[in-house]
Amino acid sequence: MPTLLHEKRHGFHEGKIVCGVDEAGRGPLAGPVMAAAVILPAKLPAAIRREIRDSKKMSAQAREDLFEPLKQICRYAIAEASVAEIARFNILWASMLAMQRAVAQLGVTIDTALIDGNRIPPSLTCAAVAIISGDDKCLSIAAASILAKVTRDRFMQKLAEEHPGYGWERNAGYGTPEHLAALRQLGPTDWHRSGFTPVMQLELLTGT
Repeated sequence: MPTLLHEKRHGFHEGKIVCGVDEAGRGPLAGPVMAAAVILPAKLPAAIRREIRDSKKMSAQAREDLFEPLKQICRYAIAEASVAEIARFNILWASMLAMQRAVAQLGVTIDTALIDGNRIPPSLTCAAVAIISGDDKCLSIAAASILAKVTRDRFMQKLAEEHPGYGWERNAGYGTPEHLAALRQLGPTDWHRSGFTPVMQLELLTGT
């Protein structure tokens, strides 16, 4: 279960501004990658704290149930990198860009950003620490993972209304059998990531 150990190490209980940062959507074949940055309140309600965990280990309903309560008690920002930016920079650096934007959009001076993973976005203007599996260890990163995941899932559900048939309302753009079959039948949309192998292979085959 994630704890406040990393936040405490960087002065969270001494008045330092510490944020957790995580992304959602590195793996899908379609849609933007999104990132959230979260500053937890000094007094986190126990009922919320015990429910926060790595969003990948939560059901969709559990994430939805925490989404609004987290937004109400935390300072947060959610940002994205577009499909065009993913094609231009690759998914890793697009994810870094989304994280950097989320931290910048918090609107306060950050003392330390705790970043999920093993890389730190290069353009951050604050101190930062990369934490491997941070969403499973660090409470603010876990909270960020929930906000990023729910926001992106909702975005893909809305996008599914404009582009029916790919199952984005269920698969969020990931390469499920349903999505891959639809991709072969319907072809790629402007929201598909052209540099990702299944999409690229289809584009080469069809000349789209």
